[in-house]
Amino acid sequence: MRKAKPKKRVILPDPVFGDVKVSKFVNHLMYDGKKSISYDIFYNSLEIVKKKMANEEKEPLQIWKEALDKITPQVEVKSRRIGGATFQVPTEIRPDRKESVSMKNLIQYARKRGGKTMADKLAAEIMDAYNEQGGAFKRKEDMHRMAEANRAFAHFRF
Repeated sequence: MRKAKPKKRVILPDPVFGDVKVSKFVNHLMYDGKKSISYDIFYNSLEIVKKKMANEEKEPLQIWKEALDKITPQVEVKSRRIGGATFQVPTEIRPDRKESVSMKNLIQYARKRGGKTMADKLAAEIMDAYNEQGGAFKRKEDMHRMAEANRAFAHFRF
């Protein structure tokens, strides 16, 4: 690269929980700069999780964090072209990318779900991820399976 790496922007913590991770999640959830709507969706989905998982002794924020941890992939495959053939090379994921990928997967599969509002869909996906099921968890399992299947090409790592 010719230019210097761009500076990492400082993300401020969210107003309710004072957590930077929540702010990052809301930023991924946001459409067209409508951050207040994204915050409403997120907080409403946590309320729904609180109501539906009343038997759990954990706070809804803690449930959300554990759900994110459960859908966070450790390895991914990247295409690498070597001598006319393209190989799927398994590589470990950087910690900041792990967080980003898991958040994006959770939101993507929540959007695909059937449900009334986005808050309902997101709450359902969070509860599924917490219980190790649902689209986002399946996606993580598929990524790990692909990496395991292509482990023979790990020596092509770049």
